[in-house]
Amino acid sequence: MAHDSRREDYLRMSLRFALSLDSGEPARAAREFATFGRRLARDRDSLPQSDADRAFSLVSLATDLIDYRLPFADDAQAETLVARGRDLLSEALSLDPDCHDAARMLFSLETPSAEERSRFLREGAEKVRVACESARDRLCDALDEARRTLGASVAMRPWWRWLADLAECALICGRNRESIDAAERLLASDPHDLSDVRFTLAYALAKLEDAPGLARLAERYPALAAPRAADDAWIQISQIALAHKSCRFADARQLTERLLATYPGSAGVLIRQAEIPDGRFARIRVPAYGEDELVVAVSEGVVLLMEGMERTGRGVLGAWVARTVSELSGEKGSEGASAS
Repeated sequence: MAHDSRREDYLRMSLRFALSLDSGEPARAAREFATFGRRLARDRDSLPQSDADRAFSLVSLATDLIDYRLPFADDAQAETLVARGRDLLSEALSLDPDCHDAARMLFSLETPSAEERSRFLREGAEKVRVACESARDRLCDALDEARRTLGASVAMRPWWRWLADLAECALICGRNRESIDAAERLLASDPHDLSDVRFTLAYALAKLEDAPGLARLAERYPALAAPRAADDAWIQISQIALAHKSCRFADARQLTERLLATYPGSAGVLIRQAEIPDGRFARIRVPAYGEDELVVAVSEGVVLLMEGMERTGRGVLGAWVARTVSELSGEKGSEGASAS
């Protein structure tokens, strides 16, 4: 999962530093750039940077607190982390009112309602697109040909994250076609899917019971996600949901076996079906095909798993998955537990 705020901060600063060296003597520039990483880590203020760069550095610090430390904090720590995250994001916006990541994250922290977040993202989308495209064009005009592709990508990423968030919020709110539209707009802008919005797209297609659309998405994976195959947890859970909805229970069971084989040792995740907080900066970064990735996919998959309450307190699909995985793996779950 590709949106790494620290890595992006490094890339932004490296592009700025390279621009500052372009007018100098090449050998000296090479020597100067060799010190860049050390200076960034130890003496950031000695490097050239704009207020927008400083703002993004604050966003990166807030991301670490909110997306990666807050989920594991106790109540007292959580209050402190959220307050510090808000302060960092507010400071970022005071430095750069066009810091779209800070605006989006701060609104998300202050407005837990998915409906209100969806409306905020929808209403601001065009302004963010225009701003990011203008920033891209200005940066690419200043960069040499070798750096333009990277510069264009870095400039457009706040827009891509905005669209990915919009797609996810629309899915949560049950506006599946709107979710698909936002996902496809993002893929049109970023055909390599840095944001992994194909995961959200898979769930939206499954919600609409669009089996042909899901099959077409799987066929697009070589272009979208190389070297990953169409076997991540999101697309497999979507396939299980479609088979279950159409009462193809043998197929659904076989697909569940495949999912367990893809994520070995993770049966408990599918039995418990716990929800975790969504990343505010972007979908949280976890290793591919590991237990943590399945945790994220299952948490986002409650839109499918919790459909139609069952006597256990789970959704119909969620209860079926928990029972089936228990049978296949030999692990026992609490059948009376809530899917959340």
